[in-house]
Amino acid sequence: MTTSAKRDPAKRDRDTVNLRSRAYESFTQRLLADEIRPGQFISQRELVELTELPLGAIRELIPRLEAEGLVKTVPQRGMQVAHVDLNLIRDAFQFRLFLEREAVAVFAREAPEATVRALLDDHERIVAACAEAEADTGTGGGIQPALLQEAQDIDWALHLTIIDALGNAIISDAYRVNQIKIRLIKQSKTKLNTAVLVPTMREHLAIIHAIQARDPERAKDAIGTHILSARDRAIGLR
Repeated sequence: MTTSAKRDPAKRDRDTVNLRSRAYESFTQRLLADEIRPGQFISQRELVELTELPLGAIRELIPRLEAEGLVKTVPQRGMQVAHVDLNLIRDAFQFRLFLEREAVAVFAREAPEATVRALLDDHERIVAACAEAEADTGTGGGIQPALLQEAQDIDWALHLTIIDALGNAIISDAYRVNQIKIRLIKQSKTKLNTAVLVPTMREHLAIIHAIQARDPERAKDAIGTHILSARDRAIGLR
């Protein structure tokens, strides 16, 4: 620590917060990149090596990960990353359903026309690109990984746009923690693929059309259908 940092408690506190934030971001990035696996046992020293951050930052990170349900301490075994199991699937999708149904009703009433138009354009472009790619299947085309990734990014963006439009930091933060769990579930069970890409985009279009019509109840029904469809795929009912 520099002499100036020792003399400035406020700067020292900011540095500590920044380290904790970097440790959290590094952990979640590696979790979502499959470098840390659901159900895996992991030590503090291994986290230091993975994140390339000091042990102190990792020790301060662990209570947050435990509070968010991303890791738990197992007696005589150590830290274990959250399992993707039926309980996690049920709880994460139920949480999502409760938040998004109410959020989309507000969004349908208040979202700027330009925002709704941009969401509609993105989804229509993906559906058109998929149709074109499928038409090229016989000539070696088909839906390519880059298109899948773009569609996945648009998928996440729709839901985050609806949640963040509430302007409520508590809800947005809680939603993002749950979204990490949803993404873990998707990696394990329902990752967007060629079989579900177009149906997913069409479910999104039903939501967007209801928003565009300024029909909150229809938007709630459409987003509920979409979330339950994803949950059922994760459980294995579809």
